[in-house]
Amino acid sequence: MDETVEQLKKMSTSTVGDTLDRLGIAGHCFGILPLDPSFRLCGRAFTMRTLPADTSGGTVGDYIDDVPPERVITIDNAGRLDATVWGDIMTLAAVKLGIAGSVLDGVCRNVSRSLDLGYPVFSRGRSMRTGKNRVARDAMNVTVSIGGVRVRDGDLLLGDADGVVVVPRARESEILDLAQKVDTREANIREALENGMRLEEARKKWRL
Repeated sequence: MDETVEQLKKMSTSTVGDTLDRLGIAGHCFGILPLDPSFRLCGRAFTMRTLPADTSGGTVGDYIDDVPPERVITIDNAGRLDATVWGDIMTLAAVKLGIAGSVLDGVCRNVSRSLDLGYPVFSRGRSMRTGKNRVARDAMNVTVSIGGVRVRDGDLLLGDADGVVVVPRARESEILDLAQKVDTREANIREALENGMRLEEARKKWRL
């Protein structure tokens, strides 16, 4: 069991996002949202980059059997909205393999399968237009760009109703430690407000 992943699962993207801001780390993936607000994902990135297909065509799905359980499939499709890189067959395979979810800088299709199975997909949107013969796998386990954020293979990803944040592996201990303090501070403030304290007073009392 990855204890760092288990710690991160208890947090929200808002808390982690605030922590990244405090540390000056770019980790907010802009424009990447869940297919359903109830979806959550947390795990280490399994990265892949795609390119436009050449005249020989191409597909991007054959890699999935090599993805370890509990990883987050992270696909850099350069934000393309005209060619999908995820569909129902991929969802079925991912569920069977115990994969934690998928984060796409691009679009997906066959959304109903993901919703029916509760498999978390985070993307720029949805489209019925296949990526077959339009995009092809370029490289795996390399540094990619997701929502304007550099993601290295093995970095931590956390996703919830507000979007996706990236926790760089090289600084994960520092980030998690501060995020837990931020989380405790905000819990104290919420409790104080429920008990009638003024917000200004509560913020002064639990300043971090």
